Amino acid sequence: MTDLGALLKRFQGRRVVVFGDLVADVFVYGEISRISREAPVLILNHRETQVVPGGGANAIHNLWALGAKPIPVGIVGNDSEGQTLVRYFSRLGIDTGGIRVAKSYRTPTKMRILGGAVHSQRQQIVRMDSGGPLRAGSFPPGIETRLRRAVRQADALLVSDYGYGLVTPQLVAGIRLNGIPATIDSRFSLESFSNMTAATPNEPEVETALGISIGTDLKKLESAGRTLLRRLKHDALLVTRGKDGMALFKRGKKTVHIPIHGTDEIADVTGAGDTVIATFTLALAAGGTYEAAARLANYAGGIVVMKYGTRPVTYEELSAAVGAGL
Repeated sequence: MTDLGALLKRFQGRRVVVFGDLVADVFVYGEISRISREAPVLILNHRETQVVPGGGANAIHNLWALGAKPIPVGIVGNDSEGQTLVRYFSRLGIDTGGIRVAKSYRTPTKMRILGGAVHSQRQQIVRMDSGGPLRAGSFPPGIETRLRRAVRQADALLVSDYGYGLVTPQLVAGIRLNGIPATIDSRFSLESFSNMTAATPNEPEVETALGISIGTDLKKLESAGRTLLRRLKHDALLVTRGKDGMALFKRGKKTVHIPIHGTDEIADVTGAGDTVIATFTLALAAGGTYEAAARLANYAGGIVVMKYGTRPVTYEELSAAVGAGL
């Protein structure tokens, strides 16, 4: 693992532009009091509310935690969630100059309500989504200019598309990248983004894009990966497979299957995809090969799914995992 350790050290200070949907993840924690007499539902005594970066904002948070210098380009609404995200990044020393506040836009928010007994791990009871997408004809002016300006001095570009209307294939295709790695994670429009360095879909996204079911059939996985790589014209495709690890497809190269890092007893998958693409992109920005980047991303993914809520993987955690070689 010496080579991975050396690559990890080159993470520090790498400038990665993140263009994408900035989401506020809200966690409302409570302790179970009793069953309501009004309806068969739990009554919780509120204990704490946390607002943390989600979606593309979570990728930014992960890059920062790994020692990079993320450069966000995106929009938030003129609301409390958007203001909280901007303040959050400002406190971390992240340049928020590329984040535009759009008055006609509501920050995408995912509110999770969690309950449990005293001193026990809270369990998610319900999730309520609000905010976004951009209305037709309301695309904020100046975003493309900000993106072009940011990319000029960057080591890599990470595009995070959660389907809120900001990220479009036309805009991404029009950005001149000057040879830097450019990765894409698109929740609903995987096949719309082509000719990039790499994409990092999960297996269900691949199945949806191709209209197939892969399951545990490695022949179907191989066919799906090769078909998608050919259609998208990327240089590489990293498919995340949950407890089955990852599969890395490269043009003209044999597929690399990477077993899951750690245990398959997963605690919480919230934000895991953001962690994977952040680590993978940063490794490419630091000069790593696709396989080395995928292996570091696999370590990071194995670490983050053992954390509850939306939380980043730190440089120290990733370094310890690589050093242990587990």
